[in-house]
Amino acid sequence: MQPFVFNTTPAIVFERGSARRLGAIAGARLGRAVLFVTDAGLRRIGLCDEAFASLQAEGCSVTMFDGVESDPSRATLMRAVEAGRAAGVTGVVGLGGGSSLDVAKLGALLLGSGEDLDLAWGVGQARGPRLPLVLVPTTAGTGSEVTPVSIITVAEEEKRGVSSPVILPDLAVLDPELTLGLPPAITAATGVDAMVHAIEAYASKSSNNNPLSRMLARQALRLLGANIDKAVVDGQDIEARGAMLLGSMLAGQAFANSPVAAVHALAYPIGGTFHVPHGLSNALVLPHVLRFNAPEAASVYAEIAADAFPGLAAEQGSQGRCAAFIEELAALSKRLGMQTRLREVGIGEAHLAKLAADSMKQQRLLVNNPRPVSEADALAIYRAAW
Repeated sequence: MQPFVFNTTPAIVFERGSARRLGAIAGARLGRAVLFVTDAGLRRIGLCDEAFASLQAEGCSVTMFDGVESDPSRATLMRAVEAGRAAGVTGVVGLGGGSSLDVAKLGALLLGSGEDLDLAWGVGQARGPRLPLVLVPTTAGTGSEVTPVSIITVAEEEKRGVSSPVILPDLAVLDPELTLGLPPAITAATGVDAMVHAIEAYASKSSNNNPLSRMLARQALRLLGANIDKAVVDGQDIEARGAMLLGSMLAGQAFANSPVAAVHALAYPIGGTFHVPHGLSNALVLPHVLRFNAPEAASVYAEIAADAFPGLAAEQGSQGRCAAFIEELAALSKRLGMQTRLREVGIGEAHLAKLAADSMKQQRLLVNNPRPVSEADALAIYRAAW
């Protein structure tokens, strides 16, 4: 067995209604003054109210920062840091989707250490310390509550990431009730995103691909595959919502330690340039990247095919099961009502060459792919997806 390192969030609470008790669960960790990071939409619909009030009930002074946008910018991050610094906060809460959790992670780092963000980009560069950090996801997709990664948009179309165990939170609070209001389109896109995390973690060429990540990835696919249709069709199905939230977290633990690869590398330019939601960006290229990888990874994909789609257990041979798995994933996106072609999200054929060139900037991800991806390969994949 190869040596490996497995890092994850030290404490996880999974409980219906747990966000209403956030103060009792997390107040002692966070200290007397808390920066509460979220987005304006969640605040407007009142999804933050009970968690916010529960922190106040425990005697915390809470500063609300609700300026997080999709694909958050460096300017947004620094505004959050300034708000926290002005309030003298002793801890940070992130409540929302992956964007809010990413801002909370780096906010806690910069508030706790004062380090230069430009020296923290990349893998293992963040030094810390950070402030106490508690994350509360409201989507079942990113798994950000258990990953050491934060992605920020640093220029008009460029995303950069900080990847370091230092920004793993102290506590993740998973409350399925917070996901009940998710619209079907967001439920579908975030759910497929979580499936991509599990698939890429399982097949990753990373030297840190390990038995724990592979086990978690398979369990994630079982939960996600069995419940994604239910959650999209009936958004009030609390059991399906809970299963999706848990599956997303398990997939997050998997890819946090066995990193993702070309699906994400090719998805990032789609999101950065055309502002397509991250989960949908992944779904648009997923079957095409897997077909490209199949000559090297058919046996690996065949191992997990029936986890996501139990009916594929009857398929004979690795090649046949792999092909059927990829077709099921393509059919899933269509069945869930998602766009399936790049042209359907406003991407013209003339844009594909730039997407391919931009994807080459994601070498930290491409090195984990089962098959090497050149710029010409990336262009061919985008053309297949167009």
